[in-house]
Amino acid sequence: MIVPKKLNASYHVIFAIFLLTSCQPGKDSSSSGEGENALARAPDSWVDDRVEQAKTRLEASDAGKVVWAAMNAHGGLANWYRQGPIAFHFNYQPQDEGSPRNTYQVVDQWSNRAIHYAVGDSASRFGWDGKQAWVVTKDTATFPFNTRFWSLTPYYFMAQPFVLDGEGVNLELLKPISYEGKPNDVVKVTFADGTGDAPGDYYILYFDQETHLLRVIRYIVSYPGYFKDGGHMPEKFMSLEGEQNVAGFHFAKSYRTYWLQDDGTPGEYITKIDLSEISFKPDLPKNFFNKPEGATVSEGL
Repeated sequence: MIVPKKLNASYHVIFAIFLLTSCQPGKDSSSSGEGENALARAPDSWVDDRVEQAKTRLEASDAGKVVWAAMNAHGGLANWYRQGPIAFHFNYQPQDEGSPRNTYQVVDQWSNRAIHYAVGDSASRFGWDGKQAWVVTKDTATFPFNTRFWSLTPYYFMAQPFVLDGEGVNLELLKPISYEGKPNDVVKVTFADGTGDAPGDYYILYFDQETHLLRVIRYIVSYPGYFKDGGHMPEKFMSLEGEQNVAGFHFAKSYRTYWLQDDGTPGEYITKIDLSEISFKPDLPKNFFNKPEGATVSEGL
């Protein structure tokens, strides 16, 4: 159910109360790391090790150097993980007859776990706990799309280029491309077999050569839940529009998606996405992202 933004005040109050209740400190809840009451935010020593490994891996190739520069320009990989889980409102609006997807999300970027709340009905939610996809809703029509696929998809757009720090990510430097009169370094991203649910996906990313900020995401969707016999959707062209700065990080305000034309330029306009209400939640406990009691587990892809 999609509720116009002007009617969402009660939703924000309910969600704020839920979030506050989930963050009440218990014994040892102030420490990150291991333990029942540990925080989702990783200890600084863990962050330092992960970032050093990512830096070494990325700086070993020309494509990786472009991505590392972009991470620094967007706010820094170490800062990204030290902030703790990120919350944001992602409003996906197809320009055709597709299903809108309008949710408020909280993502544990350290371990790729996520919870989505339906805008206008925060009791209806779905997520990924690291092992299982789950849904809690009284009305199956609330989420008329594949919730397992969508659990982390918005995050993988809004969190670029930080999501490229892990193993299984392959980078290739392509020829520079001029976009809207500015030269861009171009990096193609592919994935090793067994990486995530859709290792057949790829991204082609445009980074402004002067600012190193991300400007365009070209991509395909090869999710096996949609393409059971292989294959993928035609390539799409997503432009990042506007800019917002949150806690020293650069994010787009919105995204406009087009079908890619044969000449590599955007064609038919197909989707508008608004990104808003971004904040970090450093005090969330790890168990915030656990599958809720009574949730329905989504089997298969």
